[in-house]
Amino acid sequence: MWAQVLDGPFRFQQVDVEAPGPGDLADGQVLVAARAGGICGSDLPFFKGAPFQQSASPAGGTTAPPGFPLHEIVGEVVASRHPAHSPGELVVGWASAFDGIAEFVVSDGEGLAGYDPALPATTAVMLQPLACVLYAVEQLGDVGGRTVAVVGQGPIGLLFSHVLKQRGAGRVVGVDRVDRSGSARVFGVDEVVTSGATQWAAGLAEADRPALVVEAVGHQVTTLRDCVTAAAPGGEILYYGIPDDPVYPLELYAMVRKNLTLRAGVTRDRRRVLHEAGSYLAAHPELRDGYVSDVHPVGDVTAAFAAAIQPRAGQFKIVLELT
Repeated sequence: MWAQVLDGPFRFQQVDVEAPGPGDLADGQVLVAARAGGICGSDLPFFKGAPFQQSASPAGGTTAPPGFPLHEIVGEVVASRHPAHSPGELVVGWASAFDGIAEFVVSDGEGLAGYDPALPATTAVMLQPLACVLYAVEQLGDVGGRTVAVVGQGPIGLLFSHVLKQRGAGRVVGVDRVDRSGSARVFGVDEVVTSGATQWAAGLAEADRPALVVEAVGHQVTTLRDCVTAAAPGGEILYYGIPDDPVYPLELYAMVRKNLTLRAGVTRDRRRVLHEAGSYLAAHPELRDGYVSDVHPVGDVTAAFAAAIQPRAGQFKIVLELT
């Protein structure tokens, strides 16, 4: 089978490797013929040259596997040792070894779910990040009437804005250095702030401080500090960005003086929330046309990743066609 290999910073190479077969599946695993894959912000540090670590992929090992780094996939089940999945089923979810830029992928069946076959594969791929956001917002409990700020209005941040607004947030503020005013209406953003998070947080009046701040940027320390600065007394911070370091400094004095709550976590109950994402998308069809902005053939994978690390107005989710 073909697979793309990240053989250096900013450089993919297509190779031929032995295809997995039904006999390679362990209990609970599914063999998927990949159709589409979404580029996630968590994939980008590796494209830029971050060293592969064993913990970066659940499969472990000392070298990145062919197809790495991509975990948001859509495909057709070829073989299954999971009771909920059968050959021929169209599924969306996680490539559990983060090796989704390949012709065939072996994955954990609990991280996959069927979806509406009327959706193009390049649209259905958005159900995976939507499932992540739905799960995270579920953990927050009742957000009704709260002023919410979402720092980072990339693909994940936009979904947070939409879901929080639909869950009853009173006012949603979207903060990003890229002008996202063109997407505000579709994604439920009441106030667009085109600014760095540091400048925004430093300039807030007391009455404008959000009760909930979602950090949807990640990959550096500064924005977490900005969220602490911005949050209203008694407020809550959801850190959803990906940390690039195992330890982050935290302004604990400010946290204590403001009585703040810091929340973080990963997505559990994956099959359940993938199904919920399908229902959510059916109820909000405006997202189908507004979320995926760029589709690249897999032969242009380097260009697709290069675009993803250079966000621009009008660019949201970047998707690869894998067939």
